[in-house]
Amino acid sequence: MTPVHEGGDAYLHEAYESVRDERERLPDGWDLQWLVQEDGTTGEPFRTLPDEPWISTGGAARGGAGVARTMALPRATGELVRALDADDLLAPGGLVRDIDAMEAHPGTGWCISAGLDLLPDGSTAPGPYDPPEGPLAYETLLTAYDDDLFPVLGTHLTARTPLLLAVGGWPALPAWEAIAVVLRCAAVSDGWMIGTPGGLYRKHPAQTTAQAAYAGVADAAQLRAAVREQAEALRATGWRWAR
Repeated sequence: MTPVHEGGDAYLHEAYESVRDERERLPDGWDLQWLVQEDGTTGEPFRTLPDEPWISTGGAARGGAGVARTMALPRATGELVRALDADDLLAPGGLVRDIDAMEAHPGTGWCISAGLDLLPDGSTAPGPYDPPEGPLAYETLLTAYDDDLFPVLGTHLTARTPLLLAVGGWPALPAWEAIAVVLRCAAVSDGWMIGTPGGLYRKHPAQTTAQAAYAGVADAAQLRAAVREQAEALRATGWRWAR
């Protein structure tokens, strides 16, 4: 599932190529549907994409990346949803490892793979905080969040579709929605860390989080509190998601 806005599609065709290649690697019995959702209604970002039956495009009034993903979620017909930003790439074998992890741990509602930073010169570097392979506990993630050292890339989330629907998808926040949905999933379901990188996180001057204005999209203290308190309120209900 990929959100994109007008003018933010410079790397979308490269993302498509990585998704296409991963589709060809899927295990027997699995298929792939790519949901590309414009944060807007111009249709312009889709001009770089081929007309393929496994690509589903849509759009709605602008509300940010989280809103775009949530608006696309009802079109998801598959068992799992994997997040992918429009300027990032899937790593070879990444989807297969996601599927393997979820099948090996059937009680787990979600997983996240390690990431590689894709630098402007084409080189890669490992993520600074990736935890080792194994279970991901809510308490561990929340402590890291409070220490401003969130250990995983929320944009590498793979979750069971019913779980995403149950937690309301990605929240309508001006930033940090990728972290927020991970905490929501973790609040009600066990998660799993995949140590092998499942994607490449592109670093480039035009990326949203690199813009000077990004830091001012919301009061930082209010945003941090909103993400935490929503997750904690969900945790406090005592409800646990189950297949």
